[in-house]
Amino acid sequence: MDVQEFRSERARLNEMLLGQEHLGVKRFFNLDHAAYGDGALDARTKEWMGLVGSLVLRCNDCVVYHLDQLVTKHAATREELLDGLNVGLVVGGSITIPHLRTAWDAAEQLLKERDAKG
Repeated sequence: MDVQEFRSERARLNEMLLGQEHLGVKRFFNLDHAAYGDGALDARTKEWMGLVGSLVLRCNDCVVYHLDQLVTKHAATREELLDGLNVGLVVGGSITIPHLRTAWDAAEQLLKERDAKG
């Protein structure tokens, strides 16, 4: 999955959907956004939880989103990413392996992008 294309398409589709002005949809998006902010657990921990949950649920878009947050906003290292993905693999079992491949491809792109920015 190309991370740049993912970001662009996600933004386009979110704008299209939220432009429908449906109250329930907007409320859910707001709830989802608020759930990942700092609270009793810090935002970084919540992103790790989101990553593992997304891997177990086999949602590639969700996995890439959480990886993007972890790398770009929370300075996750290569070693941390591998360790976090390993937790998802252990929890989810071998059925998550195809999603683990997608996750690592995205992680490599994100780390390369971050390294290029310095």
